[in-house]
Amino acid sequence: MLDRLRARLAALAPLQARPPEAKASRTGPLIALQGQGRAVWSPRDAASLAREGFMKNAVVHRAVMMIAGSAASVPLLAYEGDVERPDHALLGLLATPNRRQNGAAFLEALIANLLVAGNAYAELVTLGGRPAELHVLRPDRMRVVPGPDGWPEAYEYGVAGRTIRFADPGAGGLAPILHLKLYHPLDDHYGFAPIEAAARALDLHNTAAEWNKALLDNSARPSGALVYRGEGGANLSQEQFERLKSELEQNYSGAVAAGRPLLLEGGLDWTSMALTPRDMDFLEAKNGAAREIALAFGVPPMLLAIPGDNTYANYSEANRAFWRQTVLPLVGRTAAALTAWLSPAYGGAVRLGFDGDAVEALAADRESLWRRVEGASFLSRDEKRQAVGYGAEEDGEGEGEAKGETAWTR
Repeated sequence: MLDRLRARLAALAPLQARPPEAKASRTGPLIALQGQGRAVWSPRDAASLAREGFMKNAVVHRAVMMIAGSAASVPLLAYEGDVERPDHALLGLLATPNRRQNGAAFLEALIANLLVAGNAYAELVTLGGRPAELHVLRPDRMRVVPGPDGWPEAYEYGVAGRTIRFADPGAGGLAPILHLKLYHPLDDHYGFAPIEAAARALDLHNTAAEWNKALLDNSARPSGALVYRGEGGANLSQEQFERLKSELEQNYSGAVAAGRPLLLEGGLDWTSMALTPRDMDFLEAKNGAAREIALAFGVPPMLLAIPGDNTYANYSEANRAFWRQTVLPLVGRTAAALTAWLSPAYGGAVRLGFDGDAVEALAADRESLWRRVEGASFLSRDEKRQAVGYGAEEDGEGEGEAKGETAWTR
């Protein structure tokens, strides 16, 4: 055994005595700085989307507030059957949902949560079995609890280390929680936010702003490469190479160090390798990302002052498209959800609608409709009223229209 060990040590002796190899590489004189690699995207949870989108991005913030504020400004109407009830108790509740918010602020917060997180939650507080208050709850604190059949059986709201459970009363009961959600093709319980569909454009827009700020902070100097030109074609020693590499990684890498000037020693030359903002068409890339964000929310880019969009002939046309295609459908969806949630408290007979005639941006469309209906001589007065969304007159004066009397000048 001892002889065998001595033989192994004798075989290793030449390897131990061999001097260390000198660094030799065909690319030895070149040290390149590059940031290319796999893209890093922001998380897709509700809190991250709110921070990176609504709280850090002006395009997202303006789009959300435009939609939510416009939708909250549309007056809601209450009906029992086909009869409008302007003094219904449900309208009073929605006008003053709680002592800290009025009706417009409540609806604005509810719809803003829906747009930012894809989910919006409201709590109903009852007093003596009757609705007393409505409160908007934060979506990032709410969790859906599925039942044995897969449908939600409860909602759990966590805050300050406490968890409050709201049980679903079942069909026909007055639910304590309203859950509004946007369509999600791969999730049974949670919605899909528009900002999530535009998350890559959002990251591009935010990163472009950060890169531009870091570049300006460092005198707008782009990054590049260091080329070592030693005497006689000599290369850097191993110690010099490791020290220079460590200094570059620590002091000149990342967005914060973009454009930071280098202090060069003897034999080192700087060669620029980065594209300038003009070469990379910086502004157009940022505006393209902004247009994609606006598209996800359904806001014409012209309304957000994003240049390069010629889809609409003028601002008024873009504004009408915004109301017709984005705001009013969302108001109708919200009114239908509030009806289904709160109508059991009023015997199930009440229905919520909205007054589209109160939207000033659609006044031209409304005037055009009235003009066309007015010119339809084959319609009676009551038929004309119904064609523009009004009920028949109760005093029977509509019969005179058959004799050719003018409908809108009485």
